[in-house]
Amino acid sequence: MNNYNETPEEKRERLRQNELKNNPTGSINDAFNRGNNGNLTDLSGGMGWKGTGILIVILIVGYVLYKLFF
Repeated sequence: MNNYNETPEEKRERLRQNELKNNPTGSINDAFNRGNNGNLTDLSGGMGWKGTGILIVILIVGYVLYKLFF
C-alpha cells in the first residue's frame, strides 16, 4: 500500500493501470473500440473543472441556438 495520500486522479490512474495489467485482452478490445466510442471521462478529467464548465456552457448554448433556429 502507498504511504502517502493520493489525489483522486492518482488513485483512478493507479487502478486503471492495475486493470490493464490484469486484463490484457480487455485493453486490446478497448483499443479497437476507442475510436468509435470516445471516452468522456478522459475528456473531462483532462480539462479540469474550468474546462468542463466551459464545455457544459457551450453545449447548453448550442442546444438553445439549435432549438431557436430549427
